[in-house]
Amino acid sequence: MPAFTLNSAVDVLLKKEFDIYRAKGEPHPIMRENGVDAIPYSHPDLDIWRENFKGLEYHHKETNLIITGAIDDVWVQPSGQLFIVDYKSTSKNGEVTLDDEWKEAYKRQMEIYQWIMRNMGFDVSDTGYFVYANARKDLDGFNGTLCFDVQLLPYAGDSSWVEKAVRDAQLCLASDQIPRCQDGCEYCNYQLLTKNLDN
Repeated sequence: MPAFTLNSAVDVLLKKEFDIYRAKGEPHPIMRENGVDAIPYSHPDLDIWRENFKGLEYHHKETNLIITGAIDDVWVQPSGQLFIVDYKSTSKNGEVTLDDEWKEAYKRQMEIYQWIMRNMGFDVSDTGYFVYANARKDLDGFNGTLCFDVQLLPYAGDSSWVEKAVRDAQLCLASDQIPRCQDGCEYCNYQLLTKNLDN
């Protein structure tokens, strides 16, 4: 897929912004406004955890798979428990929610991050947060600037499905049988389309 460069720019700028408050040991204003009793978490490996193709890493010994994921941010409560935080950006009319069907992938992503960090030995809350930047289209012009409304969306994660999914993935990878195509899977549909074009 082509890179979403504008979305990536928003991610980079949000990281810089939250890093200012991380260095101060203070909550970001959006945390105060939403009653989140936490500050951005400082950890020597944070930059590694954020880096694509490195990220969080957990060796699942039962399957010998290494499960990884690059997070956007982590916040810490006074108790020491951590919140996983994901930055998202879009441009749509009205407030952003997590209700769209395709956002189930965002929720699964959050739950995998929670599962990995717990297996790395961290105390991770079921609650995660999406910092969602929504570019406004109701202004009179562009004038070289995009203006965003930023919302903080809490999400109660449930990572209980991840362990079985990892074991199932290992069984699939070790099998000599190609899995059957599933309805609604864009990769399966692409394979079927290209197969039909070849015939």
